[in-house]
Amino acid sequence: MKVKICTEAFNPWQETQDYQDTAALEASAKFGATSIFIGTMRDYNDGVHVQSMTLEYYPGMTEKQLGKILADAGQRWQIIDATIVHRIGEIRPDDTIVLVAVWASHRGDAFDACRFIMEALKSIAPFWKKEVLSSGQTRWVEKNTDGYRKT
Repeated sequence: MKVKICTEAFNPWQETQDYQDTAALEASAKFGATSIFIGTMRDYNDGVHVQSMTLEYYPGMTEKQLGKILADAGQRWQIIDATIVHRIGEIRPDDTIVLVAVWASHRGDAFDACRFIMEALKSIAPFWKKEVLSSGQTRWVEKNTDGYRKT
């Protein structure tokens, strides 16, 4: 299992393929399912247009927490491997922020573990977001959304 923090833009499909081609996964040939979540930056939050944001983290602590999340997923579901790639620094709308990929023998474990990892990442991993609004004002994001659209 691997955690990677990036300061530069990344291609989530290439990251997934590169990780899947590593010796551990390539040799296993036991995975029948791969579940992938890719998060990108929206151009709005809380009904306000957002031009960009800066994503900050706590070096060392963040990677440790993300590793714990991956380990927890491995305890709860029968997964073969998983990875998290997360962007930090200045991010603009449509930029990829996060990749979560999970490999398992069966889709149920892959889907459930992927969802668990993403929700845990959003709720307990030490990341901080500062948005730049279209008005030029800045604001810190106080809490993440729960992952569902509000009507």
